[in-house]
Amino acid sequence: MLPRIALTLIAFIFVVSLSACSQLGKPTLLRVGLNDWPGYAIAIYAKEAKLFEKYGIEVDLVEFINQQDNIRATIRGAQDMSFVTLWELMQIDPSDDNPVVVLVADISAGSDGIVARPEFSSVNELRGKKVSAKLGTVAHLILLEALSKQKIPPDDVEIVNVSNERGAELLKTSDIDAAVMWEPLLSKTQEITDGKIIYTTKDIDSLVIDTLATGSKFLKNNRSNVTKFIMAWLDAIHDMEVKPDVVLEVIAQQTGQTVQSFSRGYSGLKEGDIALNKRMFEQNGRLQEALQNAKSLLRQDLRHGKVIRDNTKIDSEPLMAAIADWKP
Repeated sequence: MLPRIALTLIAFIFVVSLSACSQLGKPTLLRVGLNDWPGYAIAIYAKEAKLFEKYGIEVDLVEFINQQDNIRATIRGAQDMSFVTLWELMQIDPSDDNPVVVLVADISAGSDGIVARPEFSSVNELRGKKVSAKLGTVAHLILLEALSKQKIPPDDVEIVNVSNERGAELLKTSDIDAAVMWEPLLSKTQEITDGKIIYTTKDIDSLVIDTLATGSKFLKNNRSNVTKFIMAWLDAIHDMEVKPDVVLEVIAQQTGQTVQSFSRGYSGLKEGDIALNKRMFEQNGRLQEALQNAKSLLRQDLRHGKVIRDNTKIDSEPLMAAIADWKP
């Protein structure tokens, strides 16, 4: 008969072994921040459809209202990745880490725009007028893109620094002449005010580019997990293409919207499929160009009061690895 101490030691080794096996079989948990933008909802579907589990990862989606809080949490290590616009990445508080873009989730192509009072019919008529847009946000970028297209200096327009929702209210009472916003509020405000949508991102190859970004420190040690996340994303994009009704119903249920309301916003996007991402991530391609153009627009109108960062990186390796291994 084995001595009591030997039995205790065997029991301890057995428990430790079970624990180790359990840890080895446990999926890696990734915490990913996002807001309620339609393009990011593909990740919500992927989670509900258990697509992340297919690749051995677990994903916790963390919802933010303020996108600066979102990317700040990632850069400071409180979470692993963020769905965030390219525009927001260039305005992060200084830190000892660099933001890295690893995927383009979508590009706005009609979901964002400017609605004006009924008597206005074009962006050219906004010179000297009041237009609502929260400074430093995507709404500000949308306005700057629209003005740039018509070669109107930013200072020629009086920007009323309020949220989209407040802008809609001010437009209803004619306290402003136009408002920047996105769907579904854009179309809803146009209907309520009997106004005119005088510009949308469908008019240009927009800089309103939504990305999946992480910190360089996290990426260094987690490339394979980022690739797995992207593969699940590609699965979800494929499902949207082959069974859109199923995907839309799941997203509508999870976000508390009607299918029609969500579809209106999503239809105004170029979705982040393989073809789009190849174009964006090619060497010296559209993504690199967009970074430079966005910086230029930010520097043309310093009313935002933000420090513009030059350390946003682009890393195509996890994406290209995902594309190489992914199968429908």
